[in-house]
Amino acid sequence: MGKVNEFENLIEKTVDSSEVFAGEMLHVYRDNIELPNGKIATREYVKHVGAVAVVALTESGSVVMEKQYRYPARRVVTEIPAGKLNSLEEDRLAAAKRELREETGIEADEWVELGEYHPASAYCNEKIWMFMARGLRKGEQDLDEDEFLNVVEVPLEELVEQVLDGTIKDGKTQVALLKAAVRVGVLKA
Repeated sequence: MGKVNEFENLIEKTVDSSEVFAGEMLHVYRDNIELPNGKIATREYVKHVGAVAVVALTESGSVVMEKQYRYPARRVVTEIPAGKLNSLEEDRLAAAKRELREETGIEADEWVELGEYHPASAYCNEKIWMFMARGLRKGEQDLDEDEFLNVVEVPLEELVEQVLDGTIKDGKTQVALLKAAVRVGVLKA
């Protein structure tokens, strides 16, 4: 006898699905679904190809951070290097290496996976794969023509404080920094 899904009473089943907006990066869908009790409901959500994010840790214990204007937030955001995948099939580590090099000019000798982050699972299927990079070597940035950012180095301990006091508001950055801080012993789990 096979194992019964212990969450079967929570599963929603797709009845039909329609794309209501197709953008360059985001695709919005409206689905009719069957609830666990058999009733029909509607779900609207965004499909996203996914992204990667990197905590690049220097030998001195600082993290390579970016300051970038984020139009939806209408403010300059402090965040770790990150970027979207080129396709669903793209290797996540290769994408992380590409984004770190393009945005900061940095390459790394050591890579550690920090896990997967779902920034808004109530309305978006985006997944962000987080990595920590060490053994950094500096080179030249290769920014996209529509990309403008400043690169700074900040001690990891200071960044943990900024996450906890609310100075750093970007979710992926918060999660990745705290995971890296636990991994290197700056913070106890």
